[in-house]
Amino acid sequence: MKIHVRHETRYDYETSVRSSIQRLFLTPPTFATQKVIAWTIEAPGIDKALAYRDGFGNLVHLITSQGSHDHVTVIAEGVVETQDSAGVVRGLKCPAPDNVFLRQTGATEPSGPLREIASAAAASFPKQLDMLHEIMRQIRARIDYQVGATHVHTTAAEALADGKGVCQDHAHAFLAAVRFLGIPARYVTGYLVTAGADPATASHAWAEALVPQLGWVGFDAANCTCPTPDYVRVATGLDAQGVVPVLGSRRGGEAENMTVAVTVQPAEQ
Repeated sequence: MKIHVRHETRYDYETSVRSSIQRLFLTPPTFATQKVIAWTIEAPGIDKALAYRDGFGNLVHLITSQGSHDHVTVIAEGVVETQDSAGVVRGLKCPAPDNVFLRQTGATEPSGPLREIASAAAASFPKQLDMLHEIMRQIRARIDYQVGATHVHTTAAEALADGKGVCQDHAHAFLAAVRFLGIPARYVTGYLVTAGADPATASHAWAEALVPQLGWVGFDAANCTCPTPDYVRVATGLDAQGVVPVLGSRRGGEAENMTVAVTVQPAEQ
């Protein structure tokens, strides 16, 4: 399946900024079941950007905008071809040791109820893959998908306690429960083809867990499914804060306002 993605992020400032810097996790990788056919990033300073691979193998761009300006726009756009792999990630190299993904963060630290979900699934399903599917089902059942119900700093424990959240919260809750059981699990950002013509307000997020004999397997608790060819994988880390698609800072300026528009749809053949 060929998927066209356009991801636009715009920062507007009430007063002029002397300089600004953005760190971009916006480039999808090519691996066995995903091929980047075309991909560009448009942004001030992109021609002089520092590009590097981080400790998880993500391609990162660091761009700077010098001189007085009152806005910055970053546009990532391209076409990616995907194949069905039943959620199994094949041929993608990550330099970080698997055990790194056992580490809980502030966002994924498991509360009592999250530990109970994990323990109940482990007790009921001796096969690890079945257990992971049960954890995914329980998290989706207990965290209703509601846009705007949480914010970027909401933790997995808070989302579960409130019973509502978005894909970031579902992924964090899954990571919390799975890591509690001693299974390496990582946070993933990317894009998802969905029904409807209205632009999305953000990219998508899900989780991956390490399964014996299979390797890394994706689990999208927000949609209670393993990733299909409708998914484009971009970056991975320990939690959402580690792989924010566009993260900026500035010198000068007041009252920053960020807007995001994402369109993901099948590409014309």
